[in-house]
Amino acid sequence: MAQTIQPRRLAPAVPEDTLGGLSLEPSYGPDDVADLDVERDLGVPGEFPYTRGIHDSMYRGKLWTMRQFAGFGSAADTNERYRFLLDHGQTGLSVAFDMPTLMGHDSDAPQSLGEVGRCGVAIDSVEDMRTLFDGIDLGRVTTSMTINSPAPIVFAQYLVVAEEQGVPIERLGGTLQNDILKEYIAQKEFIFPVQPSMRLVTDVVTFCAEKVPRWHPISVSGYHIREAGSTAAQELAFTLADGFAYVESAIAAGLDVDDFAPRLSFFFNSHIDFFEEIAKYRAARRIWARRLRERYGASNPKSLQLKFHTQTAGCSLTAQQIENNIARTAFEAMAAVLGGTQSLHTNSMDEVLALPTEKAAQIALRTQQILAYETGVPSVADPLAGSWFIEDLTNRMEAAVEEYFTAIEERGGILSAIAEGYPQREIAEAAFHYQSQLDSGERVIVGVNAFTEVAGGQSPEVLVIDVEVEREQAERLAQLREGRDNTSVATRLDALKEVAAGTENTMPAIIDAVRARATEGEIVAALREVFGVYHETPVF
Repeated sequence: MAQTIQPRRLAPAVPEDTLGGLSLEPSYGPDDVADLDVERDLGVPGEFPYTRGIHDSMYRGKLWTMRQFAGFGSAADTNERYRFLLDHGQTGLSVAFDMPTLMGHDSDAPQSLGEVGRCGVAIDSVEDMRTLFDGIDLGRVTTSMTINSPAPIVFAQYLVVAEEQGVPIERLGGTLQNDILKEYIAQKEFIFPVQPSMRLVTDVVTFCAEKVPRWHPISVSGYHIREAGSTAAQELAFTLADGFAYVESAIAAGLDVDDFAPRLSFFFNSHIDFFEEIAKYRAARRIWARRLRERYGASNPKSLQLKFHTQTAGCSLTAQQIENNIARTAFEAMAAVLGGTQSLHTNSMDEVLALPTEKAAQIALRTQQILAYETGVPSVADPLAGSWFIEDLTNRMEAAVEEYFTAIEERGGILSAIAEGYPQREIAEAAFHYQSQLDSGERVIVGVNAFTEVAGGQSPEVLVIDVEVEREQAERLAQLREGRDNTSVATRLDALKEVAAGTENTMPAIIDAVRARATEGEIVAALREVFGVYHETPVF
């Protein structure tokens, strides 16, 4: 008897707007960009307003840096992963720290129990930092470090390791995230109140301008704003507003804008709405260039060039049918490259379940290499320029961002808006709206609310962190405290508190404490005595 085949359900409808809610016409033509002034709004690649990219030849001159985010377990564990990635063609390092390190706790603190080495690498002192980069010449590699509240301390550890390697700090290249404002908005990894936190950020900017000229002292981060549920326009608006606040803080500290702005960088999310993301990056460059020149008086072209790292969207990955994440990541990576990113991390397919296995990390890196060497995408700068659709979408993205700027300014600036909870509310509402669309089926996630499979089958391999990591890290800390000159440590911490209570730059005193082998937790505790702690006002 013949088997009866049941017809599949009709495929879901194609959305009539972007993921961020910008409406879409069925097709586009010249009338949609009638107001576009090519010279004013686009220019050519490498020239103001940099809509089309910050370099004239873009990737023909130099490919983007392939910088895979990595860190887990102990410093020795992560050093082994770094060597693996470098051996397989990675061109820059990016450090993921564990939660205790991000929050300024030593690994043997009560608050660290069960979290050591889990979501990144445990770094308690300069000894761990030395192990992390054992056998890696800091003068020949660029390093990005994703850390915010304790950023000056971790940066000081890196500087001391370079010093002990014999590498002059003026040769060091890399990026420190050091973006505290987005912590209050989205990620919530804050320690100190806003004003002393802004001082620490500005101290790092000033120190780098004077001593570490190749280092990017802030990576203004929209990534975590987007991961918290924002739209593309919200990600761009709140991130750029944070960037302008850092510019104003550095100018208030006595720096000329052209002394530091060339070394500011940004970190954006590349989500799954392909064309909206490309428009976001193009609008970002144009907005930054115009604002830096017109409001802050920057004249150095490098001050006007918005440079950014991109990471594919962690929040777009699914635990169901995880192999689908390879395709998602590839599309998101291509959007970042078509949008003109300077460096790129491609998420591994299994990151929704655990830290990535070596195999998954290799596939993610190979995705970038295929994009770079097989697709032809890097051969032409801004290849989508002149598309009626892309230019209209870029213009509307810029207009949406400017509306948010107006709302922020009406609230007295981004610091006041954060205190009021304005960006937090906007993001929460956007996240709720998106989840409602998923629940209703208006938006589709393949394998989750459409094209699903019966549960079961073989579970994927995941990276498991050995429980011994925490015990061994605590033992290393005990040995450090026993073997160092504790009188010298106490003296350096007292000196740091004195500096923190005044107006001097805190970086030299932090470096002195690190050299003496003070731990991150001890330095944070000293600063906490002077600065206090931040308590968030709930936003409903």
